[in-house]
Amino acid sequence: MKYAAYQQYKPSQIEWIDSVPDHWEIWKIAHGFQMTGSGTTPSPDNPDWYVGDVCWVTTSELRETVITDTEKKISQEALENFSALKVFPEGALAIAMYGATIGRLGIFGVAAATNQACGVLFGQKAFDTKFVFYWLQAFREQIILLASGGSQPNISQEKVRSIRIACPSIDEQHTIARFLDAKTAQIDALLAQKRQLIDKLKEKRQALIARTVTRGLPSEAAKAAGLEPNPEMKDSGVDWLGRIPHLWASVPLSYLVKMRGGATPDKGKTEYWDGEIPWVSPKDMKVPRIFDAEDHISEKGLRNSPLSLIPNESLLIVVRGMILAHSFPVALSMRELTINQDMKALVCSRKIRPEYLYWALCGFSAALVALADESAHGTKKIEATILEKFPILVPPITEQQAITAYLDHETASIDQLTAKVESAITRLTEYRQALITSAVTGKIDVRGLA
Repeated sequence: MKYAAYQQYKPSQIEWIDSVPDHWEIWKIAHGFQMTGSGTTPSPDNPDWYVGDVCWVTTSELRETVITDTEKKISQEALENFSALKVFPEGALAIAMYGATIGRLGIFGVAAATNQACGVLFGQKAFDTKFVFYWLQAFREQIILLASGGSQPNISQEKVRSIRIACPSIDEQHTIARFLDAKTAQIDALLAQKRQLIDKLKEKRQALIARTVTRGLPSEAAKAAGLEPNPEMKDSGVDWLGRIPHLWASVPLSYLVKMRGGATPDKGKTEYWDGEIPWVSPKDMKVPRIFDAEDHISEKGLRNSPLSLIPNESLLIVVRGMILAHSFPVALSMRELTINQDMKALVCSRKIRPEYLYWALCGFSAALVALADESAHGTKKIEATILEKFPILVPPITEQQAITAYLDHETASIDQLTAKVESAITRLTEYRQALITSAVTGKIDVRGLA
């Protein structure tokens, strides 16, 4: 739908926008709300301060929504012992002022206190709170630029209070907010449907892989590949695997591969890090094939560290990191490279094709995640000795190749559909943001639409 513009505009006097409707005014946040404030964090040394019924908002709960509950709640005793800890009224607007969350927002659906990283605006004067909520969403990137502090950026309350907002009368702000409430709700419902579709596609993909690497090809696909369409089944010898095709074998991983570890060359020696040899770490493990890495080392770095070159067509896996709480990253190397100490490389023997082992590990992702334990450093880790014993189902080589070709084709179709849905989500998200920006800056006139 194409929206009409206002009849007359004037220069905005705000560097973030060029012009605003002629009848709009410019207000600082400090002048448009009766009060601004923040909170504090009660000392964790006294657990009783966190056993109460007063909602306590942290920046992790600021997600551009109405907040009706919080993970932690504080007691009346905590309120009495910390003068900086205040309860703000329902309807107050909170903005994150520290770290990576700067600019995130939330509206209190209940009375609540906050920690020191949340700035709180309340007591309407020139502003409708919901209008400001949308206005700050529109300009989050510009607000982030107001932060200072290097590796620990923050935006002060004074800077928040000094932010200038262009706005019409309270009644017109109400109208804009109602319009955006309705439109963003429609868009959010569409986004939720598309995200659910992506979840279903991912579940379908995983079920397809798991079924194929434990039971073999579907009858029609097996027949087309020249394989027995309905093979006789036998007991795998592993309780959770059940029965498998009679020509398959359940083999411990260590019988199929040589496992290689990684390391990190001295970070203090720049000459170790100015080369062209890929140094793969878990952050690179977002694709099924690894052609390069974000970091590279030199020949000198390779010679002066425990590292060795991992051959092409090795399986790369992550064995340490919090990602193992929910995923088991696996990828196939497409060139010689090196890896860091949070990973292992599996160099395949002649008994198993690397491309098939990739799909087998993907199919057993849930079982492998279940093997991860807490390490001494509090992160997740899969011990090499456990991996070595992990059972891999091994068909004859010709069947491995047929399974690989089948899964390559079938998952590509699912991935293409997933990519289309993700593209639609991106477009909807961009449209949502553009609509908010246009409405709160007066680029469109919605007075007759809400």
